[in-house]
Amino acid sequence: MSNWPDGIFRVLLTLDVCQIAYVPDAGHTRLIKLCRDEPAMIAVPLTTEEEGVSLLAGAWLGGQRGVLLMQSSGVGNCINMLGLTQSCRFPLLIIATMRGQWQEFNPWQEPMGAAAGDVLSAMGVGIHEVDRPEYVEGTVQNAAVAAFAGEKAEAVLLHQKLMPVKTFGK
Repeated sequence: MSNWPDGIFRVLLTLDVCQIAYVPDAGHTRLIKLCRDEPAMIAVPLTTEEEGVSLLAGAWLGGQRGVLLMQSSGVGNCINMLGLTQSCRFPLLIIATMRGQWQEFNPWQEPMGAAAGDVLSAMGVGIHEVDRPEYVEGTVQNAAVAAFAGEKAEAVLLHQKLMPVKTFGK
């Protein structure tokens, strides 16, 4: 397994990201643990992804940077809230682990996995896709700088090839 979560964590530390909103996700397990263990970060588990948009709007108003960690299936939950980023002009960095791609075992994940990039783009979110571990850190760095400097929404979509293969069984 690659250490790409460690690279993302380094970027978040370097850019003084201190609020981590997340819906528990196997693909983000290592990154969530790193953030939870970091005293300079507040990791907030969510019940649904759209809560993270408003949480991070409040963080920005309070002078803090944040990131929303989720799975691609949560993109559909955020559609209405993503309009807030354009209306209120605040940065939103999303890092989404993709489903419905390479070696997907669950057909339920395929529709949003296929549509996530288009849905985010239609809501004005910049898209940064990455499928190779050696490009993850740089891609997150570029997306984060674009989001925080431009006060806009940017999403990094981490291809399913980066995750362990998931199954219903053992």
